[in-house]
Order: sequence, then structure tokens, then C-alpha cells
Amino acid sequence: MKLLRFGRDFKPDQQVILRDYLAIERTRLANERTLLSYIRSSLYLLLGAIALYQLKDFANFQYLALTAMVFSVVFFIIGVYRFTLLKKSLKRVYYKSEEKEEDNKD
Repeated sequence: MKLLRFGRDFKPDQQVILRDYLAIERTRLANERTLLSYIRSSLYLLLGAIALYQLKDFANFQYLALTAMVFSVVFFIIGVYRFTLLKKSLKRVYYKSEEKEEDNKD
């Protein structure tokens, strides 16, 4: 699945200085960490929802369990959306910086 590919999309070349390349790598890794924290939060909500749903003596907790499941899905979708949005933005900034450097050389 190309959308969730964690591989390196940026290939260093002679035009990007090391400081900029390392900044891009730090931002990429921070973006992946943020996605993983969204997934972790989503899983915790899902586990809590399952635990609340297992309590048969309390009927009101089933509504709370359903709400937690909905928020679990929402957290996951928001996390993936933000991950892809920043990844695309990072690619765009990286390639624009390459184009500017090429224009300055001409």
C-alpha cells in the first residue's frame, strides 16, 4: 500500500546541504512517531471499549463502549490523514528547494 509506506522518499543529492537533509529526516521521523502515537491511542480506546462492553451488569456502559469505539476509529483516521498530509507537504517543500537551487545556478 503506497499510502502507508514508511520507506525513504527523499534521496539526498549534491544540491541539498547536509543540514537541510538532516532536518527533513528529523521531521519525517517525528511524523512517523506521531502516527504511531495516534495508533496507540486508538488501540487503547478500542481496548477500553471492549472492556466496557464486557460488563453485562451495567447497561449504560454499553453506550460508553460504543462511543469509545467511534472515537477509536476517528483517532485512527485523523492520525493517518495528518501523516499523509505532512508527508506530502514535506515532499513539496523538499522538491521546491531543489528547484530554487537549480534556478539560482542558471
